[in-house]
Amino acid sequence: MVEVTVNVETQINPTESEEKVKAAITNILGNASITVKSEGKFSILKAQAEGQESLIKLRNILRSDRVRDASRKVLFRSTRGNTIRFCLNKQVAFAGHISFCEENAESPLGPLKVTVETDNPQSLVEWLAEKTER
Repeated sequence: MVEVTVNVETQINPTESEEKVKAAITNILGNASITVKSEGKFSILKAQAEGQESLIKLRNILRSDRVRDASRKVLFRSTRGNTIRFCLNKQVAFAGHISFCEENAESPLGPLKVTVETDNPQSLVEWLAEKTER
C-alpha cells in the first residue's frame, strides 16, 4: 500500500441538489469527509480522504465499466511529480460510473476536480487501473 491523500472539489450550482453532488462523491470515493461552503450564488464542495483504500470504489468502477486501459492512459498523463490531477463528469459519477473530462468544456454542471497526492504515483495507477490481458 502506498500513502495517499485524495482531495475533490466542485462547484454546486443553484440548480443542483447538494445531496446529489455529495452522492456523486461518495459513489467514487470511500471514507471522505465532505464540507460545503457557500460563496454567493454558488457553493463549493470539498471532500478529502486518506489512504489507498479510499480509492477502492473508483478502482471497482474502472474494472466493472471495463475502462482500465483508457483510464491508465489518462491517469499517467495526469501525473506530475507525486500528484495525479484529473476531472470527472459529476452527472456520470452520480450514476455510479466514471467519465474523465476536461476541466470545463465537457461537463455542463462543472466537473469533479480530483487531486491525488501519493508517494508512488506509478504504483497507485498500476493498482487502480491494472493493465488488462490481451
